[in-house]
Order: sequence, then structure tokens, then C-alpha cells
Amino acid sequence: MDILLIAGLWLDGSAWDDVVPALEELGHRPVALTLPGQGDGSGSATLEDQVAAVLAAVDAAPEKPMVVGHSAACTLAWLATDARPERVAKAALVGGFPSADGQPYADFFETKDGVMPFPGWGPFEGPDSADLDEETRGRFASAAIPVPERVAKGTVRLTDERRFDVPMLLVCPEFTPAQARDWIDAGDVPEIARIRHLDFVDIVSGHWPMITKPAELARLLAAAAADA
Repeated sequence: MDILLIAGLWLDGSAWDDVVPALEELGHRPVALTLPGQGDGSGSATLEDQVAAVLAAVDAAPEKPMVVGHSAACTLAWLATDARPERVAKAALVGGFPSADGQPYADFFETKDGVMPFPGWGPFEGPDSADLDEETRGRFASAAIPVPERVAKGTVRLTDERRFDVPMLLVCPEFTPAQARDWIDAGDVPEIARIRHLDFVDIVSGHWPMITKPAELARLLAAAAADA
């Protein structure tokens, strides 16, 4: 299956470098996306530009792809599903939940000079980063790409209710499936609550399993693709 991989904030397509060959060995065709403003050198990219890049990859896939979003990019995967419900075979969300219509995409941290720089490890202390050693933290921070403000503060627009018919896998890294179900039941993630075909899978890792558990993440994604 064609599997489109979208990394979260501050990351480009290289975040999936260890996942891609593992998925290829399992018989799939992974494509790791580098988004406008997150690896192409553009500081003026918008959320709409990133959505357009994901849709171009969906449209270019020879067969219906599974679209995988990580962290904030779970919303990008969901926006692509909303725009192409007939073309997306499955959405897989890793360590995140999609924003609802009318919400900002990822207005989480302070912006400066038109971009949102990596804020350091303080906000991620605890389960998010517990499995990252100091060397890995240093590499991550030094390679982090400031996210254009017009991406982070862009407004999410969802228009096609057929998105809720597309099967979804929720990969739970720093939280458990039970916690995710509690948040859904509490109304904290209304988009997920309306999914008609929703599966959960646990992976014991921090927030970035593509870095710390790439082979295991690849196996989980491959299994989800086989069920699509």
C-alpha cells in the first residue's frame, strides 16, 4: 500500500528515515513528506500550502493511500481526509488528535519574527521525552526547523462529513488507548468521537516513536494498512 508519512512541528521528511526502509521491507510504498515551510527553505508558507502539498501526494499515489500524521500533523492528515474522502483508504494518527473546524492548527508556543521556533525541552519533560537520551535530544533541537507563523496559526477548515466514514487508527505512544478513550468520551476530541471505524493501538514510547521505536511503529502501520 502507498503510505504517506507526515511529521509534526519542527520536522521534515527525514524524521521517518528509519521507518521508511522498515515499511518497504514489509512490502509497502512509503513516502515521507517534507512540508512547505518545514524543510524547503520557505519562511512564508501557510497552512493552506501544507494542505496542498499533502493533497498533491494523495492525488499522485497510484492507489488509495493510508495517510499518517504525527502530533500536530494529525490535523494535516485529517484535513487531507476531509478534502479527499474518496481517495484516502485510511487515516493513521500518531500521538495526536485533529483540531476541529474553526480552530487554529497548532498555536501552541510563542512565535517570533514570523516563525514558531522549537521551545526547548521544558514543555516536553515527562512521558513525551522520557525515552530520548541527551544525544538524541541535542540532534533533534539542533535540526529543528522553525514553523512559519502562518502555518501554526492557520485556521482549520473541515467541510465534508464523509471524512467520518474513512477508517482511522489511533497510535497511542505517550498515552494509553484507555486514556484516549476517556478523552474522547469526555468530549475533548470531538472529531474522533464521530469516526465510524476507529481502532486503537499502543506503542510504549515517548512522543516521537518514529525516532525511538521505528521498527515497531512500522509494524503497527503495516498491520493497519493490511486491514485497510
